[in-house]
Amino acid sequence: MAILALRTTSLFGRICELDTEPPRSPRKPQLRLFSLIDCVTAVGAVTQFIQRIPQFSVRSVSRWPALRFVVCTPCLFLLAACTSNPPKPASTTIDDFGDTILLGNTPKRVVSLNPATTEIIFAIGDGSRLVGRTHWDLYPPEASEVPDLGTGIRPNVEAVLGARPDLVLLYASVDNRPAAARLHAAGIKTLSLKIDHIADFHRAVTLIGRLLGDSVQAATVEDSVQRTLDRVRSATAGLPTPTVFWHIWDAPLITIGRGSYMNELIEIAGGRNVYANMPDVSPTVGIEDVLRRSPQYIITGPEGSMKIKSDPRWSIAPAVRSGRILVADTALVGRPAVRLGEAAVQLATLLHPEIATQLREGAH
Repeated sequence: MAILALRTTSLFGRICELDTEPPRSPRKPQLRLFSLIDCVTAVGAVTQFIQRIPQFSVRSVSRWPALRFVVCTPCLFLLAACTSNPPKPASTTIDDFGDTILLGNTPKRVVSLNPATTEIIFAIGDGSRLVGRTHWDLYPPEASEVPDLGTGIRPNVEAVLGARPDLVLLYASVDNRPAAARLHAAGIKTLSLKIDHIADFHRAVTLIGRLLGDSVQAATVEDSVQRTLDRVRSATAGLPTPTVFWHIWDAPLITIGRGSYMNELIEIAGGRNVYANMPDVSPTVGIEDVLRRSPQYIITGPEGSMKIKSDPRWSIAPAVRSGRILVADTALVGRPAVRLGEAAVQLATLLHPEIATQLREGAH
């Protein structure tokens, strides 16, 4: 019996052992669990060992308590080792401020201080979780029912905390770093994202979907937007690419550069931004330089159109003289959110009216 116990103890050494590697930091010993193949191999070894015991039988097991312990305990231990699942490490992500965000514990109360993320949340189907937004979050119409917490740049942190959120979404501008730091210090999960490109939009949808536990619906939203963008790109492929100046603001004169998703929309719509050589999102330029670049079209909003037409300095611009001022829906094209596809359709229709019917039919 002593030999039997000694051999079984040796078998235990093969089945399970304490982690004896030098720890990188002080920690408790951890039980090392084996793979299914290891467990099957070990069970086979136990079986073969038992069969070699002279005069072994079920009756001998019940008669000898020590043998019963030696035979049954390894098998029970093996069963537990093979069926146990080690705890999965919590998933994390790094936001655009470099903060580590824990992905888990699905939030129930969300404050979104970025119109783009507010639209994404509604599109995913989680608008009911919103307990705060900014002045500018007006789409979809249901967003107006969410409490208005003020501006999204340098927000009122006390007002945000008063909404008792368990998740806050911020635009990752330099002005919002102090707010993000205060919210993190208060124990509020805060995700800061800079959505300046179409790729940034896709990343934001994926992250928000994971945070809210709706990854499948988030993927559906992404696919829908991308299909529309691809359809517009395909429709404008091979067409002439007129040059475009996008008038964003009048005083100072602000346009869009290569760093903006709006530059991408122009290209998808079959145009070429005369300031695509500038890496900034929204550079300030001079009217003399715009005239020198002589864009074929000027894209602006309703208010910008009136200012350009009433300013004599613009009268010598070929686009103005020829009546090629294109008025876009600023609420549609001014958000890198779930209506990016619609924005591309509108711009392509303005620049290439001959494909308007094709784009409308493709939407059905």
